Amino acid sequence: MSWHTTLLKYLGWKIEGSFPNYKKMVIIAAPHTSAMDFINGWLALRHFGLNPKFIIKKEFFVFPFGYILKKLGAVPIQRGNINNNMVEQMVKLFNENESFYLVITPEGTRKKTKNWKKGFYLIAQKANVPIIITKLDYGKKILGPVKEIPSNLPYKEVLKQIAECYKNVTGKKPNQFELPRYE
Repeated sequence: MSWHTTLLKYLGWKIEGSFPNYKKMVIIAAPHTSAMDFINGWLALRHFGLNPKFIIKKEFFVFPFGYILKKLGAVPIQRGNINNNMVEQMVKLFNENESFYLVITPEGTRKKTKNWKKGFYLIAQKANVPIIITKLDYGKKILGPVKEIPSNLPYKEVLKQIAECYKNVTGKKPNQFELPRYE
């Protein structure tokens, strides 16, 4: 048993599910209501043998955190800059790497938000990779992959399927999580 698995079990988590045997995928991590989500999610992905990459705002990349974050798989992005073309940057990373697992929290923040960001969908579509839904259910202390969604579906259908996956899932801070709207 890996140290990742041992630590998750020590923290009281039960790991469920399995990832498809793909070399590339966009992984949705939700609900994202606490900084602990990153730690638990990263440990779980390592348990499954994945070396995940994740997007994090550029402001966190100050010494010594920048070095540590890069070692953990962080990809810095400049938020709020429409010219940085984050979607194209991520698609380029998918195309340049034989194996690439990109973790995204579509809420875009740990605070409650009514509209999920569409970048995960655009990246998956343009890179032609599946979307894998994972959960961090603090209510049941269960984490792991839940469902695979093809990236060629209409956006509203993807959001509908995602909402179904999370309708009985509790975030660490439940009042800060809202299901995606698809109507």
